[in-house]
Amino acid sequence: MTHRRMGTLYVVATPIGNLGDLGTRAAEILGSVSRIAAEDTRHSSRLLGRLGIRVPMLSLHEHNEAARVTQLRQYLEAGEDVALISDAGTPLISDPGFIVVRELRAQTYPVVPVPGPSALITALSGAGLPTDRFRFGGFLPARSGPRRQALEALQERDETLVFYETPHRIRHTLDTLEAVMPDRHLVLARELTKTFETFLSGTPAALSEQLRDDPDQARGEFVVMIAGATPQADHEQQNLSADALLAALLAEGVGVKQGAAVAARLLGGRKQVWYARLQALKE
Repeated sequence: MTHRRMGTLYVVATPIGNLGDLGTRAAEILGSVSRIAAEDTRHSSRLLGRLGIRVPMLSLHEHNEAARVTQLRQYLEAGEDVALISDAGTPLISDPGFIVVRELRAQTYPVVPVPGPSALITALSGAGLPTDRFRFGGFLPARSGPRRQALEALQERDETLVFYETPHRIRHTLDTLEAVMPDRHLVLARELTKTFETFLSGTPAALSEQLRDDPDQARGEFVVMIAGATPQADHEQQNLSADALLAALLAEGVGVKQGAAVAARLLGGRKQVWYARLQALKE
């Protein structure tokens, strides 16, 4: 008895910017499958056109993903191989695809990942922050109240925190971080693998100032990386060191305003905070 071959769903990572990052295996699979399920068919058709690939496409996005499961199952039952791609990067990582993969796996259809570009890993690899442990939170809430609550819930975590952010919300996110984690070291990665790829680092206040001074730095999609919280013992030692520095500045006759500027430059944080601490010590 001849068994009919079942099709395979390939989960294929595509470039986040530089087309040269598309792997040989990924290109071969995209050119060999019967159909491609894409987050935005118009967007992905430009990539496929540059590769000389002409394969029937269907849309698969957050609004129709659940409804596509039955259709994809029918293709696989008929022996057709299907590739799942997102607009850029690895599908399912803050992109559609989870429902499809979960349901097809539960129904024992073959699902094969084809690894490649990911903004999350690309940003971490160049940020200079600890990568032995990190927590990825996807996109932060768009509204200020829930966004602040989400960050407050994470402010004691000691692993590197990673989020995606859009250009029209990045300044609001930095403002929230300044309120919740004012002294924390951040790295912003933008336009990854593209011509204007940039890594910016500093405190939330310092980065906000950079974006105000150069509006071009607020363009493009962002990966926001936040250094983990310092253990309590280190916090206490840091406070002791800060108090020693502030006391030395006052003892040498440095004014409160100038001392606050020196402390902010050496230790990070806002000048207003150091000004208040210096004023309290002086009194």
